[in-house]
Amino acid sequence: MSELVGEHHHKLDPKGRVSLPADFRKVLPKNLKVTRSPKDECLYVFEPTAFSAWVNSFFEAKGGYRASNPKMARLRTVLNSRARDVEVDGSGRIGISAELRDAAGLQKDVVLVGNDDHLEIWDAQRWTDFVDSVDLSDLFSE
Repeated sequence: MSELVGEHHHKLDPKGRVSLPADFRKVLPKNLKVTRSPKDECLYVFEPTAFSAWVNSFFEAKGGYRASNPKMARLRTVLNSRARDVEVDGSGRIGISAELRDAAGLQKDVVLVGNDDHLEIWDAQRWTDFVDSVDLSDLFSE
């Protein structure tokens, strides 16, 4: 699993493709999974095994996924249905479907953010608003 960090400003091309930063291309495989964040704030991009681990993490607090539990089965089905397989092309770009771009509110200017085991693709203005809403001094309060 790659450790992805950093903030990179890019543009979506007219076909909905975005270039991955060179630092990310060095550590990511060619085949990736793109999915909507749980609250549709942005898109998450995972290595396939990291995506599976992310889906399973939602069920860990409840003793792990159990197919015999109808609620868990529905939740897992929806999480998996929101993901799309993408391949990094020869120019280091991934294509993002119109459906996913619309769901995350992606316009032309986007920000790719490394977040340890995945990267996030944010609309540039939405990213600025998000960062402005975070107070890092909260890390040091009692």
